[in-house]
Formats: sequence, C-alpha cells, structure tokens
Amino acid sequence: MSGPLEGIRVLDLSRVLAGPYCAMILGDLGAEVIKIEQPGRGDETRAWGPPFAGGESAYYLCANRNKKSVTLNLHHEEGRRILKDLICRSDILIENFRAGTMERWGLSYEDLEPIHPGLVYCRISGYGPRGPDRDRPGYDFIIQAESGLMSITGPVEGPPMKVGVAIVDVMAALYAAIAILGALAERQRSGRGQKIEISLFECALASLANVASNYLISGQPPKRYGNAHPNIVPYEAFETSDGYIVIAVGNDRQFRALCEGIGRRELAEDPRFAANPGRVENRDLLIPILRGIFRERTTEEWLSLLLPMGVPAGAVRTIPEALFSPQAQALGMVAEVSHPTAGRIPMVRSPLHLSRTPVRMIQHPPILGEHTQEVLVGLLGYDRETIEQLHARGIV
Repeated sequence: MSGPLEGIRVLDLSRVLAGPYCAMILGDLGAEVIKIEQPGRGDETRAWGPPFAGGESAYYLCANRNKKSVTLNLHHEEGRRILKDLICRSDILIENFRAGTMERWGLSYEDLEPIHPGLVYCRISGYGPRGPDRDRPGYDFIIQAESGLMSITGPVEGPPMKVGVAIVDVMAALYAAIAILGALAERQRSGRGQKIEISLFECALASLANVASNYLISGQPPKRYGNAHPNIVPYEAFETSDGYIVIAVGNDRQFRALCEGIGRRELAEDPRFAANPGRVENRDLLIPILRGIFRERTTEEWLSLLLPMGVPAGAVRTIPEALFSPQAQALGMVAEVSHPTAGRIPMVRSPLHLSRTPVRMIQHPPILGEHTQEVLVGLLGYDRETIEQLHARGIV
C-alpha cells in the first residue's frame, strides 16, 4: 500500500539532525527523498560515534532511513548545475546551509521560483532571516541556552541544564514537516509553491508554552522547579524504596484519589491542600510529607495501588526499559531494517499511524553515494560513461 506522500519528491540538502529528521518524516509518509551529500565526506553525523554499525554511526542511522544518497560537489559549477536539474524535477527542497550560501550559488528561492513556481522551499536556520543573529550558525545546545529553555531545566538549587536529547532540533524538524505539508496542501489550490523559514530559536521559544505564558501574564520571571510543576501540585518525581515514581495530579479529584491510595485521607480534607491553588501555595509543606510516604514502598507496589484508583502515575524508566516495555513492544516501536553493511539494524519506528496509508520503513539509511548512478540515470537520463567522467573529476 502506498504512503500518503507517494509521488512527492524531496531533495534533502541538510545535514546533522533538524533537516534530515524532517526529510525522514516525509520519507516515512511515502515521499521519495534524495539526500544530497558531499563526495567522500557526506553528512558529518556519519562519523559521530561510537557506536557504529557497518561503518555508519548510530546517530546518522536514526535520522536518515527511507532516503536515497546522491553525492554532488556543490562547490563546483557543474555540480550545482546538476543540482538545479534535480530541483526542477522535485516538489520540495530542504536546506540548512550557512546564511548566504544558496544565494552565492544562485540557488536561493528567489533564483528558483521563476523556473519552478511549484517548488516548496524549506530553509532551516539557527536564528531566522532577520535580526542581529541572523547570520549565526545554529547549534541545539546553544539555542537551548539562549532561548531560556535551560534556565527552567535542572534542579532547583543546581546549575541550568540542557534536555538529554537535541530537543530543539527535533522540534524544528516537526515544525518544518508541518509547514511543508501545509504548503503542499495550499499548492493543490493555487498551483504555486512558497518559501518556508524555520529557525531553531523560534521553535525553542514556541516550545516554552505555558512557562512563557506565565511570565507574559504575571511579569514574574520563571524559575526552576526541578521535576516539579509551577502551576500544579503534586506533579513531580518521588523517590521510592527501589527507584522513582512520577505523580501527575491534574485536579482535585485525582488528589483525593491519591490521598486515598497512600492511606492519608486527611490530607485531602486539609484546607491548605484541598484545592490546587492551596497546594501550589503550600507545596513546601505538602511535598515533604509525600516524599516520606513514597519511600515506604517500591515503585511497582505504588503503581499497583494508585493506577486502579485513577491517579496518573508512572515509573521513571531507563532507555532500555522504555524501548522494550510491554507497551512499546505491543506498538512495535522497535523494528528492524536490512542494511547492506550492517545486516539487520534495529530502529525506532515512526509514531505516525494512518489507517489507509500507513507509514513504512522500507529503505535503510543509505551508504554515502549509494544511489548516485540510479538517480542520475533514472531521473536525469545520464549514461554510465558520463557518470564515470563526473566521478573522475570529483563532481559526484
């Protein structure tokens, strides 16, 4: 069964995570994705290891399935000419070059729009097209710092902390995919493409959600709460006798159920704790009481008591525990794909579920230049002799 984006061709000129992850989402949805890479070097994440599998880093593998790899030397005029021919046969272009690079090459949206008015052109940058930082490169870690995300992450008394995954890159990939799908839907009506600007900085600011809103409404700068919540109590992690449990009480009914489950009904009747505003105001009184109680049993014992009572709770798992939990296994979240040098490699499957046109994991993350000949012959009509000459000259 074909995917919902069958017949759509994507040129992925991006590297590292945000752009490649976005292109992979489109590939999972059935688009033909052609990854353009520098001959002999490719995406720098190919070398970001260990661990490696079959000569490819695990980092590279996580963001590049369902793609074809074509090598093109874009520093050479002939390489750029070939790229322009590929662009004219594609629906979507994704790039995250340093500011001004595509303009110098004559491949900006403004250069391409007259010859390919249906092109959806997505640029992913660090800081966006305007402002004093527009020319700065974008790095997830630095954006986490400069967006305020780190200032609200980490222990209350400790240093600011980054999120344990490159979360801004992942969010930018998701925002970019959403924008691209929106532009494709609009193109069905107008017949015209458009330029999309996605910046890591803006995506990080947008992700602040209620924390940013709290500040904008109250004027009070947000502070760190560790694993706690600024507006809801109790909503944090508690140490048990053998690990940690997360309690996420979102309303007063759930708090009453919690008090019933831990054998402390009187807490729900205490006027200081009965309603959430009081619990937020008196968190310093309530939380130490709960901490002492949760240390008395194991995590699983607490879950077996609280979940049947409708208390939102969960164990703090390790990555192996999460990936191979019964729920993850029931959903098939870890699947294998055949790779020409690594054999069968496990990958985290796409979380998207479409009833009629399901996503598929059909193409392994490609070896550098694996599909150069296939694409140049099949799409541009080159013969093998011409491709051999281009290879000898370092253009492909």
